[in-house]
Amino acid sequence: MSQILAVDYGKARCGLAATDDMQIIASGLQTVPTKEIFIFLKKYLLENRVEQIVVGLPTDLKGNLNEVEIDILKFIEKFKSQFPLVEVARFDERFTSKMASFAISQSGKTKKKREEKGLIDKVSATIILQNFLEQKQK
Repeated sequence: MSQILAVDYGKARCGLAATDDMQIIASGLQTVPTKEIFIFLKKYLLENRVEQIVVGLPTDLKGNLNEVEIDILKFIEKFKSQFPLVEVARFDERFTSKMASFAISQSGKTKKKREEKGLIDKVSATIILQNFLEQKQK
């Protein structure tokens, strides 16, 4: 089998997570500046077998799309043109940043570490991917 990669896309940073090759466990990879996301993806996809990426779908409580969605759609379009063999899925990312902050606070990290935006983005991508895997199994 091959991996599934999750992207928590943001204007400044993208949090990334990936499954194991059996697509059982989601693990945080890293946070990459958005302007460098395609540099990271080219290298990662050369070194790993990835069959699908999951990109967060940013909605508010009422289900309305967030303004970053315009940038996400451009990202997806460019991704599909550069990596046409990799399937793209979307997954609701509502509350993932709050869940990530809570999970980090429960982990015993220092206050400074807990407030690190890059860590929150990476954990958010992991939550998106884990929720996607659970939904896929139903």
